[in-house]
Amino acid sequence: MKTTASGSISLTLSLLLTLISLTQPFQYIETGLIYTLHGPSMLIGVTLIAAALSAIWSPVGLGFTALFTLLVALAAAQLVHIGTLTQPASGYWLQVIALALLAQLTVTRLTECHHARLPNGAVAALFGGWLLYFWQLLITVFAVPQVLLPTPFAIVQAIVENAGLLAGDFVQTVLKSVVIGYLLGSGLGVLTGILIERFPFLQRGLLPLANLTSTIPLVGIAPIAVMWFGFDWPSKAAVIVLVTFFPALVSTLAGLQSTGKLERELMYSYAASPRFTLLALRLPAAMPFIFNALKVNSTLALISAIVAEFFGSPTAGLGFRISAEAARMHMPIVWAAIVVASVVGSGLYAVVAGLERRVTFWHPSVRSGS
Repeated sequence: MKTTASGSISLTLSLLLTLISLTQPFQYIETGLIYTLHGPSMLIGVTLIAAALSAIWSPVGLGFTALFTLLVALAAAQLVHIGTLTQPASGYWLQVIALALLAQLTVTRLTECHHARLPNGAVAALFGGWLLYFWQLLITVFAVPQVLLPTPFAIVQAIVENAGLLAGDFVQTVLKSVVIGYLLGSGLGVLTGILIERFPFLQRGLLPLANLTSTIPLVGIAPIAVMWFGFDWPSKAAVIVLVTFFPALVSTLAGLQSTGKLERELMYSYAASPRFTLLALRLPAAMPFIFNALKVNSTLALISAIVAEFFGSPTAGLGFRISAEAARMHMPIVWAAIVVASVVGSGLYAVVAGLERRVTFWHPSVRSGS
């Protein structure tokens, strides 16, 4: 097997730390005396050593990488279980450090499987899984209060127990406020950009006013929108329209003006009308710019809706849930709402990015990434 220098160092350190841990006290008992749990310590140590040796002697491949990851995961499960029983000692922490080194290598080995047909995001999912694991382990072992930082397990439990409540918040914030405001704001921005580019007098008169809207702070306009449109979703949609309008406008203008002089002269020599030139040349050339704005707006819309709900909302909505449960110190539910918002934001971005690949399949950035 070919192992990088950093990988060899990580494997050597993990083996060395594991061997040292077997000679060190593993846990404290309640009386304060130190003793070594030979059974769990030896079992976890043997699992870590087997994982390291499998990484040293096996070739780079999806099957051997899966075996290596499975062995490391077994050791990880044992460590997080032991950490909940009594207070860990030096031997336990040495094995945790050895586990962290091997966990990093599992991500590296999966990245090196170039010829394997891995799903999109497999490496990111493994990396994120290890981050959640060490989050769970450290919060559990150090007994951090749930008010300060809940464990991933507590957050998942809160999502399951409050699924109906969070579903109502999703409908209120995403399906009503975000979708409507996003479509109106982005659509108006693109349409205004086309009109400004077509009629120069609008560029001098309307563009400075549109630029002014981008300088209005969100926390300043949200209370005003609530007073104008009420506490329900129309006020949140109005804030989203204001936030997403200017990025779509500026990107559309930049895209329409990105066509070269040679292409424009060719359309002129064919006696193409301004409308045909727009549809056949300028608008297709502007699509990469427009989709960049749409991707940015997909996250801005969700953030704007959540912040706007802090200033007034009916008894539903992700922003309302975060604000209300934080005041009650129900932090697992707060984090559950944050997780739902993060997943929704990532999903919206992925949908727009997928649509971009289908529409601008001819663009070099899309062809080089496929």
